[in-house]
Amino acid sequence: MAYINDNILLGAHTSISGGLDRALTRGKDLECTTIQIFTKNQVRWFSPPINEEKISLFKEKFFRYKQLKRVVAHASYLINLASRDKEIEKKSIVSISFEIGISIRLGIGLYVLHPGFHVGIGAEEGIKRISSKLKILTSEYGEDINICVETMAGQGSSLGSNFEEISEILDKAGGFGLGVCFDTCHVFSSGYDIRNREEYEKTMEDFDRVIGIKNLKVIHLNDSKGELGSGIDRHMHIGKGKIGIEAFKLIMNDLRFQGIPKIIETPKEKNPEKYDRMNLELLRSLIND
Repeated sequence: MAYINDNILLGAHTSISGGLDRALTRGKDLECTTIQIFTKNQVRWFSPPINEEKISLFKEKFFRYKQLKRVVAHASYLINLASRDKEIEKKSIVSISFEIGISIRLGIGLYVLHPGFHVGIGAEEGIKRISSKLKILTSEYGEDINICVETMAGQGSSLGSNFEEISEILDKAGGFGLGVCFDTCHVFSSGYDIRNREEYEKTMEDFDRVIGIKNLKVIHLNDSKGELGSGIDRHMHIGKGKIGIEAFKLIMNDLRFQGIPKIIETPKEKNPEKYDRMNLELLRSLIND
């Protein structure tokens, strides 16, 4: 019998190759209850407009695949709202507006965004630039979608690698229409330990105190190739990295997160279905009856 637990929102980032609706089919075949997608090619600034036929096909399939409860969109990796480069700034605004617009048309209510890189202007100025743009975006789209700022690993000049920076971004942007995506690999690599119950509870208490559990909208489940505090953003299969299996068991059984989409972004190597299924089955096996 297929394993589908509607109470646990667990799934994978699935490819839109062949059409947006194909991501839904791939998620269904993996027995996901939630999936994450890019709404366009993630390494291109611009894509052709999406016609209504493709939008309708996606929505029809989503309605038909009853096991799929939530779809999460992820922003293009090119977007950098902190950039002071005028061309990148303009392209970022156009791209994010395009992606959010598609997400809303598809009926997607959560959009995950990497905060960006300050590239030498400093964290304070970078946060100010991100927040001002998010304030504009949420004033336009906040009624229809939550922009979820993702915790980062601390590589280079990236912003959002500690809870205080995430909180400051939310506060300066006004909070409305915003949320947070908690990435286990990124959080661990940036110095927050979650490897055993004691450290896990400390980190979650810190998150709640600084950001607020109520603002947590999406969780990315990834093991880490880098050590604690390494700043290395390299995802590993669940239980095969430096985090280990205990952290994922704690998250999968944390009742506070039962209704929050949990998405794997683990390595797909040359066989996405095989490795996604392997990681998802392992995570499901960690759920206590």
